[in-house]
Amino acid sequence: MRRFSFPADFAWGAATAAYQIEGAVDQDGRKPSVWDSFCNLPGRILNGDSGAVACDHYHRYESDIALMAALGIKHYRFSLAWSRIVPEGRGSVNEAGVDFYRRLVDCLQAHGITPHATLFHWDSPQALDDRYGSWQSREMAQDFADYASAIVSRLGDRIQHWMTINEIVCFTHLGYGVNELPPHAPGTIVPSLKQVWQTSHHALLAHGMACQAIRAATPQPCSIALVDNFLPTIPIVETPEHIAAAQQAFPICGTNGGIVAPALTGVYHPTLLEQLGENAPDIQANDLKIIHQPLDAFGFNNYSGVYVRACDQSPGYEILAFPTTYPKMQMPWLWICPDSTYWGIRHLSETLDRPDLPIYITENGCAAADQVNGKREVIDTDRILFLQLYLQAAQRASQEGYPLKGYFVWSLLDNFEWAWGYDRRFGITYVDYATQQRIPKTSAQWYAACIRANTPIETE
Repeated sequence: MRRFSFPADFAWGAATAAYQIEGAVDQDGRKPSVWDSFCNLPGRILNGDSGAVACDHYHRYESDIALMAALGIKHYRFSLAWSRIVPEGRGSVNEAGVDFYRRLVDCLQAHGITPHATLFHWDSPQALDDRYGSWQSREMAQDFADYASAIVSRLGDRIQHWMTINEIVCFTHLGYGVNELPPHAPGTIVPSLKQVWQTSHHALLAHGMACQAIRAATPQPCSIALVDNFLPTIPIVETPEHIAAAQQAFPICGTNGGIVAPALTGVYHPTLLEQLGENAPDIQANDLKIIHQPLDAFGFNNYSGVYVRACDQSPGYEILAFPTTYPKMQMPWLWICPDSTYWGIRHLSETLDRPDLPIYITENGCAAADQVNGKREVIDTDRILFLQLYLQAAQRASQEGYPLKGYFVWSLLDNFEWAWGYDRRFGITYVDYATQQRIPKTSAQWYAACIRANTPIETE
C-alpha cells in the first residue's frame, strides 16, 4: 500500500557533514577547526571522542558513494571543510584540499548522483577564532565570502547547487553562552545576550555576502540556498483560532524572528526586537539589504517542533510543554512531531509570505538505539516509523501545492554526533567504528523502496 506519489522530478537524497564523517584532520594541508579544538577540551565530548577519524570518509568516499548509488539515491548533500580549503581561514588556498572535493564530486557524477555542497557546517577555522574570536567579529563575514569565492571559482564547473550556511542558531546561540559554557564549539563565554545575537547577525551577513560571492564566481548558472533548522509552531488542533495562534507565534518562537525572518523577509521581526531591547544586535546601514539576498531555494532541516494553542490572555497564544509521556527518539530534544514538516513548509510559504521560494527538506532523521544482531543486521523499525510519518507529512504539503522539491535523509552514515560523540546513531547505514565496516540498516532498504516508488512505503 502507498500514498500518492511525489512529483516526478522530486529529489530523493541523503546528507552528511564534513567534520562528522571525513576524518583525516591533519592530512593534505588541512589545519584545525574550532571543533578539533573543542574536542580536545576535557569533558566537552562524551567519552572523549573526536572527529579525528570519524567514518574515514576521506579515504572511503568511493565505496560510500557506491553504497548511495546501490540504494538509488540521486542527490547528495555534503559540506566542505573551510579549514581544508583555506587552512588559515583567509589567504592562501590549499589546492590539495580542493582536489579532494574535486575527486568526490567527479565520483558522484560518475554514479549519476547530483552534488549539493554546503559551504559551512559549523567547522570554522581555529585560526580565525584565534585572530578575532570567530563569529564575534564582522571580519568573519568577509573571510567567509572570500572562501566562498575561492571554492566556487574552482568547483563551480562541477557543482550547480550551493548552500551557504547550515543552522546558524547552532554555532552562534549554542556556541556562545552568557556567563556559562555553551554546548557547542567554539564554546565561548560572553557577558551579554546582545553579544550572542551579534554572532548570529554576523553569520547572516556571511550568508548574504557569500550569496554575492557565489554569483560573481560561478562559471555556470547555479542554485543558491540557505539552510536553517527554524522551530515550526504546530496548532494543537487545526481549527482557525489555533492555526492563527501558531502563525502569530512562529516569528517570535525560538530564534525564528532573528534568523529565518531577516534572511527571507529583509527585517528582524519587530516584536522580537522589542522583546530584546538593549540586547538586540547592532545593525549597520545596508546590513539587511546584504542579508536579504535573492535565493533560488531554501533548505529546511526538520526534526521536531512545538505545539501552540490560542488563549484569551496576551499575546493571544500559548506554547505548550510536552507531557512527560510524549514519545521521542534517542536525543533529549527529539520529540516525534511529524506535523512539524507540514507546518514548517506552510509557515515559510504563508507566515513569512514566501510562496515563491522552492523548499527542500535538507535534513530529517533520528537517533535510535541501533543494535547489530547475530546475522549482522540492524532492524531499525523505530527509525522507519519516524521517517514514514515525516514523509507522509511532507506529502501532505506537496499535495496541497506548497513548493516542496526534495528530501534528504539525515544521515547516510552513523557519524560523529558533536558533543554526543559516537554514542548516538542517526544513519541509515550502521558504521562499525572499530573496523569501519558499513552495514545498511533495514531503514536503508525501506528508503530505497521509497525512492523506487516515489512515495513513502507504508509498513503493515
